[in-house]
Amino acid sequence: MPARKVIIPEGMETIYDTYHYAPAIQVGDTLYLSGQVGRDKDLRVVEGTEAQYVQAFENVRTVLGAAGASFYDVIELETWFSDSMADLKTFLKVKDRYFINRYPTWTGFAVKGFSMPGILVEIKCKAILGLDAT
Repeated sequence: MPARKVIIPEGMETIYDTYHYAPAIQVGDTLYLSGQVGRDKDLRVVEGTEAQYVQAFENVRTVLGAAGASFYDVIELETWFSDSMADLKTFLKVKDRYFINRYPTWTGFAVKGFSMPGILVEIKCKAILGLDAT
């Protein structure tokens, strides 16, 4: 039976210690990432729509990297947008900087709000470590 391994990147210890959730959990070759938002390392919400989208993806990159993975390994992407998906065009432009010619499945939702004021998007994904190039 595979083991459960908690992934906590450097700088995200507060999330685990204070808010009691793991940035990611690895079970076998599967990596489950908690939703990442556009907050900096001091948990301050980044200003500006595109900048916040970039920060959310950078936070995803940080968590993936702590498990030895990359966007290449992501097979499923879920995104939640604050109130509406009015900025979808901007989001797609940012997303395409991270997923190049190897796209995951993707589901997007519009939600009423998030745990912190000012958050515009939350990005959650699942990755399979060690995927081949085909």
